[in-house]
Amino acid sequence: MEELLEIRNCITTGRYTDALMLIDDLDEMAKDDKLHKIRSFAIILLIHLIKQAAEERITPSWNRSINNAIRELNFVNKRRKSNGVYAKEDELLETLDDAYESALSYASEEAFGGLFDEYQLGEKIDKAQILEQALKLITA
Repeated sequence: MEELLEIRNCITTGRYTDALMLIDDLDEMAKDDKLHKIRSFAIILLIHLIKQAAEERITPSWNRSINNAIRELNFVNKRRKSNGVYAKEDELLETLDDAYESALSYASEEAFGGLFDEYQLGEKIDKAQILEQALKLITA
């Protein structure tokens, strides 16, 4: 990784401020990558919660997808060495909110055999309730 070589160069030449700035950049890049993965699993979780709410039913397959998304999301979010998380509850809610429209679009293709577009499907469900449910499942 080019950044690591540059950090090494900064340290060996005594440019510690430059090295620290590069470390901050790397840290931000790593967090962005984690948040992107969290968003991806959030979309999967929300798709199935939306379908459940709209169709007022649940399938074993949806349950497996929900449980897998929660497990993977929590795995990606965990900071192993510090025993903390990358995204705290407020950031998780923001990520869920951001992922909601994509999830609704995908869910509209599957729910009711694709009978409703995302806007029509959105009218059948309560976004706030789904986001709250998702956050509770993640943080439980």
